[in-house]
Amino acid sequence: MTTAKSTIVPFPALSERAAILNDKRVRKMARSAHAYVRGSTAQFYEWLGEIDQGSVPAAPSIWICGDCHAGNLGPVANASGKVRIQIRDLDQTVIGNPAHDLLRLGLSLSAAARGSNLPGTATAHMLEEMIRGYQDALAGHDESLSEARAGKAVRSVLDKATHRRWEHLARERLEHVEPKIPMGKRFWPLADEERQAIETLVTSAKVADLVRSLHGRGEGQTVKVLDSAYWVKGCSSLGTMRYAVLLRIGGEKSDRSYCMIDIKEAVDPLAPVASTMPANLDQAERVVNGARALSPYLGERMVQGRMLGHSVVVRELLPQDLKLDVDQLTVEEAVHAARFLSAVVGHSHARQMTEDVRRAWGTELATHHGRNLDAPSWLWTTIVDLIGTHERAYLEHCRSYALSASERPA
Repeated sequence: MTTAKSTIVPFPALSERAAILNDKRVRKMARSAHAYVRGSTAQFYEWLGEIDQGSVPAAPSIWICGDCHAGNLGPVANASGKVRIQIRDLDQTVIGNPAHDLLRLGLSLSAAARGSNLPGTATAHMLEEMIRGYQDALAGHDESLSEARAGKAVRSVLDKATHRRWEHLARERLEHVEPKIPMGKRFWPLADEERQAIETLVTSAKVADLVRSLHGRGEGQTVKVLDSAYWVKGCSSLGTMRYAVLLRIGGEKSDRSYCMIDIKEAVDPLAPVASTMPANLDQAERVVNGARALSPYLGERMVQGRMLGHSVVVRELLPQDLKLDVDQLTVEEAVHAARFLSAVVGHSHARQMTEDVRRAWGTELATHHGRNLDAPSWLWTTIVDLIGTHERAYLEHCRSYALSASERPA
C-alpha cells in the first residue's frame, strides 16, 4: 500500500511578502468592477478632485468613514453581544466632508448594480432612496434604521450575524474549534521578531484590560497568547502589517474562554482632511477616535498601540461581525439597501452634529434638485461622472493585469 505524500506549503520570507501581497491585491481588484471600487480609494479621491469643480457642497467638518463603500458596512456587535449594522472599517477615517461618504457609497452601490446586470433606472432610484434615507437620519427619524426597511439582502446577513457564536468564528477563521491557527493561504508563519512583538503588545496592560473588559470577563483573569500568524486579508490593506492572534482568557478549564485579536497597521489616510483635524495625531489614535464617533459598537472594542516601530490598531474579532455582500442584487433589494445603508451613514454623521448644524446640512442637501429627480443634482452628476471614470480605470487595470500575467513564466 502506498502512502500519500504530505504537501509542504511554501511560505514567503519576510522580505518577499510585499511583492506577493501587492500581486494579490491587483488580482483581487481585477475580479469585478465592484471589487475594483473596494481597492481604489486613492484613485477615488484623485477622480473626485478632477471632476469636482465646486459642485460638491461644503458640509460641516465631522468624523467621516473616508472609505464608505458598501463592503465597509455590515453587522457589528458591541461588548455585550448586541448587533447593529454600522460602519465596520475605519482605516481611512478623518475629520472631513460628509458628502464624500455619500459619494463613495453611491459609487459603490452603482457598481454593484451594474455587476448585478440591473438597468440604469435602478441606479437612478438607488440614488434617490440614498438621499431620502440620509435625510431621514439627519432629521432624527430612528425608524430609518428599522430592519423592516433594510431589504432582504441586508436582513439575511443581519439575521445570520445575530445567531453566530465563537464556534462559527473558529470554524470560519481557524477551520476547526481547536485553539490553533492553521497555516495556509490566509495565515502565514511569523518571523521571531514579529512573534515577540505581538506577545509584548497583547499582554500589555492596555490590550489585556480591553480583552478582560469584554463580555463580562473577570478583571483578574490571565490573558495568554496561544498562537499568532500574519493575516492575508482585505484588498486595499494588503501589503500593510496585519496579524491574527489567538488568546486564552482564564486559567481554570471550567472558566476558560478563547478569542481572536486583529492587529492592523494604521497608515496615513487618503481622504481629504479638514483644517479642524488635530495636528500630529497618531494614525492608530485617529482610527480609534473615528470609530468611537462613527461606530460605537466597534470603537469600544478597539485600542491603539505600537509594534515594531509602527502604529497599530488592536481589536477583538467577534463572530457577529460580518461583511455585507451586495454583489448580486435585485432591483428591489438594491433600492432598499441604498436607503437603509445611507441611513446608517446618516446616523453616524448626525450623532456628531448639533440640531442647528443637522438642520442646515439637511437644507443644503434638499436644494439643487432636478425637476424630476429627488437626488440633488450635484450627487447625481458627480456619481455619473465617477462611474464613467471608474469603468475606464477598471478596464485599464484588467488589461494591465492580463498583460503582466501573460508575461509571467508558466
